[in-house]
Amino acid sequence: MPVRLRLQRHGRRKRPFYHIVAADARAPRDGKFIEKLGTYNPMTVPATIELDRMAAYKWIVKGAQPSDTVRAILRFKGVMYFKHLMRGVEKGALSREEASKKFEEWIEAKEGKVAARREAEAQKTAKFHRDLSGKVPEIKAPEPEPVAEEAAAEGAEAEAPAEPSATSELDAAMAEAKGEGEAPAEEKEA
Repeated sequence: MPVRLRLQRHGRRKRPFYHIVAADARAPRDGKFIEKLGTYNPMTVPATIELDRMAAYKWIVKGAQPSDTVRAILRFKGVMYFKHLMRGVEKGALSREEASKKFEEWIEAKEGKVAARREAEAQKTAKFHRDLSGKVPEIKAPEPEPVAEEAAAEGAEAEAPAEPSATSELDAAMAEAKGEGEAPAEEKEA
């Protein structure tokens, strides 16, 4: 069973979005796959790539063959460089600590370049909007829900029937995990 690292197309017409997967070479393009390694969105500037580097490295070491596009993505994200460094470790040219230090420095430099490119693109977009309409539109972050509404909702749940349902137990577990079950700060001080 030859394994290929390739793209699996998702998204609507003329708005592609890809999953990077390890799949049997005989499987259809959008069909069955062995493992999802990440995502690739070519519609953003620069393209957005989310990748599990170590999982991709493990597949490369096992002999999986990447497609041309995935090979370029792996090179861009540093997986091929990491493979190169690990080969040096195996041959004794580098120690594992030196290799990991070089890889971390490379990743920091690469992430800095990508962040600078994103900032330049944001400034270019802002300049376009400023030239077009005279002002830059503000992008507001979503506002958090008020705490008073959550307390009222919890009070309504307390008045609900005594028989707990599976969804209310799940909601309670999620709220407890998020820390919403704690008392407000004013009540703690008293």
